[in-house]
Amino acid sequence: MKKNLLSVAVKGALGLTTAAIMIPAMPVFAQEDAEAVEEVVVTGSRIERANDISVSPVTSVSAEDLKVTGVVRVEDLLSDLPQVAATQDAGQANGSTGTATISLRRLGSQRTLVLIDGRRMPTGSPLEDGSGADLNQIPGALVERVEVLTGGSSATYGSDAIAGVVNFIMMDDFEGVRFETQTSVYQHNNDNSSMQRLVESYDFDVADGNVTDGETNDFSLILGANLDNGRGNVTAYANYRKIDPVLQSDRDYSSCTLKGSPGSFECGGSSTVPWGRVTDFGVNSGDNTDGFDYSVDGTGFTEYTRPYNYGPLNYFQRPDERWTMGAFAHYDINDNTEAYVQLMYADDRTVAQIAPSGAFFVTDDLYCGNPLLSDEQFEAVCGVYGLTKDNYVSDLVVQRTNENTGEISEHNGALYIGRRNVEGGPRQDDLRHTTFRGVFGLRGDINDDWNYDVYYQHSEVSLEQTYLNDMSSTHIRRALDVREDENGNPVCQSVLDGSDPSCVPWNIFQEGGVTQEAIDYLVLPLYARGTTEQEIISGYITGDLTSYGWKLPSADNGIAIVMGLESRRENLKYSPDAGFQSGDGAGQGGPTLPVDGSLSVKEVFGEMNIPIASGMTAIEYLGLELAYRYSDYSTDEQTNTYKVAADWQPTDNLKVRGSFQSATRHANIRELYRPQAISLFDMTEDPCGSRTNSDGVIEEPTASLEACMNSGITASTYGNEIDSPAGQYNYVGGGNQELVPEESETFSIGFVYSPSFVDGLTVSADYFNITVEDAIANIQPETILNKCIETGEDRFCDSVSRGDNGNLWIGEAAITAIDVNIGYFETEGIDINTNYGFDVGSYGAVDMNLIATYLTKWDQKEFEGEPVEECAGNWGGSCGTPTPEFSSTLRTTWSTPWSLDLVATWRHIGGVKDLGANNADFESVNYLDLAASWGLSEKVTVRGGINNIFDKEPPLTADAGSSIYGNGNTFPGVYDALGRYAFLGLTADF
Repeated sequence: MKKNLLSVAVKGALGLTTAAIMIPAMPVFAQEDAEAVEEVVVTGSRIERANDISVSPVTSVSAEDLKVTGVVRVEDLLSDLPQVAATQDAGQANGSTGTATISLRRLGSQRTLVLIDGRRMPTGSPLEDGSGADLNQIPGALVERVEVLTGGSSATYGSDAIAGVVNFIMMDDFEGVRFETQTSVYQHNNDNSSMQRLVESYDFDVADGNVTDGETNDFSLILGANLDNGRGNVTAYANYRKIDPVLQSDRDYSSCTLKGSPGSFECGGSSTVPWGRVTDFGVNSGDNTDGFDYSVDGTGFTEYTRPYNYGPLNYFQRPDERWTMGAFAHYDINDNTEAYVQLMYADDRTVAQIAPSGAFFVTDDLYCGNPLLSDEQFEAVCGVYGLTKDNYVSDLVVQRTNENTGEISEHNGALYIGRRNVEGGPRQDDLRHTTFRGVFGLRGDINDDWNYDVYYQHSEVSLEQTYLNDMSSTHIRRALDVREDENGNPVCQSVLDGSDPSCVPWNIFQEGGVTQEAIDYLVLPLYARGTTEQEIISGYITGDLTSYGWKLPSADNGIAIVMGLESRRENLKYSPDAGFQSGDGAGQGGPTLPVDGSLSVKEVFGEMNIPIASGMTAIEYLGLELAYRYSDYSTDEQTNTYKVAADWQPTDNLKVRGSFQSATRHANIRELYRPQAISLFDMTEDPCGSRTNSDGVIEEPTASLEACMNSGITASTYGNEIDSPAGQYNYVGGGNQELVPEESETFSIGFVYSPSFVDGLTVSADYFNITVEDAIANIQPETILNKCIETGEDRFCDSVSRGDNGNLWIGEAAITAIDVNIGYFETEGIDINTNYGFDVGSYGAVDMNLIATYLTKWDQKEFEGEPVEECAGNWGGSCGTPTPEFSSTLRTTWSTPWSLDLVATWRHIGGVKDLGANNADFESVNYLDLAASWGLSEKVTVRGGINNIFDKEPPLTADAGSSIYGNGNTFPGVYDALGRYAFLGLTADF
């Protein structure tokens, strides 16, 4: 629903003002100041160190950072960090899992380990691409800070930390009552005249004018109390969040699905059209016959010319409704034992909407005596070939002479139907994830030198998936196979022969001929349920060996160690219904099969911090960190991971640090155990087929007959029009129990410098290099096809199975591309983090923070023997989403003496070149965000702001749909896709 920005702001302001007026009349409870912590645990190690100094570079995002950006989706805040790449988010429709995940260094969410207070989160969803932790489980109001450590951390935290670790530190010592609320909306001025002219030239509807939509309302309540004179604390929370949808039809730049190159964009679409397309795709074109390609017009046919504009009905932002609640508690049982508990519950429901389902050319024949055909239509597809009403179109025998060899071949005729079910409404994937996570532990001091932490953790994620408004391919075939009964009425053949008495004819051969009874018969709701479970038993002890004499004479402190054991068990079960499993859903692209598997691991780990020297000239401190973990998996795989790190502080204001880490990732349950099944992949064209271009000229295949015969093409099928009209082709994907663990190496070296001659300035720069070998993925189906055509090698050609006319998209025709251990990834660059704070006299203070990444390399090799593909500074092809060489975020905060903080943020995303055929290079993009926070009183703070204040449009491309993370002709996870984002919020402590 579209809303006026002013009305939303006024409504929010009135609500916040009312709350502010009421607050002083409520009881006020004192909140004690937290005591200073001399030693802390920093992400990347379990050893406590003073002054919050980490050997490995850690980027920290505070709770204030969360609030000042105005975002209520945690993944949106983290995606502004240069180290974080786009993945599952609210901007996805087709292919969404309904979760929110993040990917460090663009290495994938499956290689990014997400923790809560140093303990791992569960697998986010049993769905495909759901292996990453779901950030919807995180209550944003309770986050104290987020620490991001990039690079392998498997020695400390176990598998999945190849790309790094994201650690959410939660507030667990709150006292009092806190209420927070925020309202936000998107606002955009649709004034892209070139896009509007383009869309209108196709007679499509186009968005124009000012729109305000995508409203989000978020409410949080936190209750905290100390226990027994400070011996413990209970902090409880509850949160409700509701997000309104945005359609692609609401923006002019997404009012049609683009094709072509910038400067010569066209509106594309699907040939499965609401008015129906009846075609032979060139099969009937031979020496003795001509082909046909029609659209339904009234009760006749006209030449097919216009595709269906499917984009506008897709969600640009999915609707979402979420509840979270839970409690954190700790209590000192005695001087040596503290019991602690974390209980977290989340219920998140979202809907991914795409264009209506239909008959996606699932039939290849038609009975000529179908009474729904008019005389004109019968003549066009049957009579012209000499067929009678007792024939099928497949009774036609087509002769074709090969121009190169002179060979004459024969094959049967065909008729395909593409018809969009606009009467039945858009397809909707209703996804609901319900999560419970419980941690129960004991920690404390054994004596002055030793302490311990042991805990049990259980997590469970339940999925309810309901897919609405899809159609049954089986029912489509039956509803199109129509005869006359004894009374002259059209009736399904399956009714006459008794195989399906409920069948209702689907009259797509006449405008307005589709009945509600036919829709009710054809529509197939699909259901799936699933769970992921995680159980962890872990314990470790830490010790300071100084008093035992384990200390180098050149150092002030002795060796510190950690020793621990961990057992982890994970289960995943996904149970789709019979409709999903059979692949009968016409809009599913193939069967969705069940997955049921488990994986367990037993581990021993240890860490050691060795102070080598301190208090010496040019050596204020010099130390070494070592870590090791041995893992024994239930798959009979064993892994060894380790870390070697050092830090040197020559002066008080300079620190040099470096580390080398070897990390592993064991295959997850889906990668191991999911069955093999047909799915869809995007490909521009089949090299062995011909096609008619926009000028009506037939373009010959790009590959030779000899090369194409490697892939199963014959002389009679070479040059057929075998391209998929939707650009989607079949491949068989699935798991592989022969997978071995991925291995990676991370090297980093850098410094932290706080010059004495510039008070308030701290600069850090860290070089990183991460390589991943034996990476688990599938070889891209298009690569398999091209390599087969190019080389004729069995390892590729054995995976290509073409259909009768040479196609790769109808029925069982497909390319097999299951998960294997393939080539490698390598990324390197420099992270920069600069902080500068200074006073401005009586006007308060200014703090500036710059976080930037300069990426010098992001290379990948799909498999051994392939050339290395350079993705840094590029996008498209197998590189996927944009990978800019330089990205940065500069935030400036002015803390005034009038209880008012003003914040300006400059976000920069570097330009990227398109490796695809359309040459859609993206220029660099800059966003300016402005925000303010005003303390109305000691207990009440109001905040508001506008992100992307200049309403910068995202870069556009015709290739965004080829990536799972693309939507609306752009990449919502990378760029601000919806325009300005305005928010107004309030925090009140009682």
